[in-house]
Amino acid sequence: MSTDIRISPGFCLLVGWFATINGWQLLAAVLGAAAIHEAGHYAALRLLGTRILGLRIGLLGAVLETDSTALSYGGELAAVLAGPVANLLSAVVLTALGLEMAAGAHLVLGAFNLLPVRPLDGGRALYLAAAWLFGPAAGERAARWTGTATALGVVVCLEELMRQAEACGCCRRWRVFSWRHGGRFL
Repeated sequence: MSTDIRISPGFCLLVGWFATINGWQLLAAVLGAAAIHEAGHYAALRLLGTRILGLRIGLLGAVLETDSTALSYGGELAAVLAGPVANLLSAVVLTALGLEMAAGAHLVLGAFNLLPVRPLDGGRALYLAAAWLFGPAAGERAARWTGTATALGVVVCLEELMRQAEACGCCRRWRVFSWRHGGRFL
């Protein structure tokens, strides 16, 4: 049985750009964290007896395509959380080994994926947990409202962080879009 693997051209361009700007070491750390993340999902799905149909890698990340119709809410929840858990455990081990850059990549990827915003793992986990406990309609409402509130909170926090960085002169050249100026490009 073969697994279909598809990599978008946009992902290849993003990898080249990232390596040019940040160097190959950071790229290796980030791609290693992403590989461990997907391996966590893969291992959980295989342990649950789920057939893996394919892997799509695009600009926004990777998606394992599965035949998950036989999974319970609990089984799917375990598979969804396995990726971030693999990253967080790897961060602990890599920190103990003194590999701070790799540990940081794992920590950031694992924590970011736990945000309760779909299509991230945290958003999917929130939906699955609420649907398991209260039904699919309640799961949908919980995921929609929590995801929207979280996304707005992240935007407000990033705007404040950028405002403070601009005030101290740290990153004036990075600031090209401002909500405070009516959403205009500066």
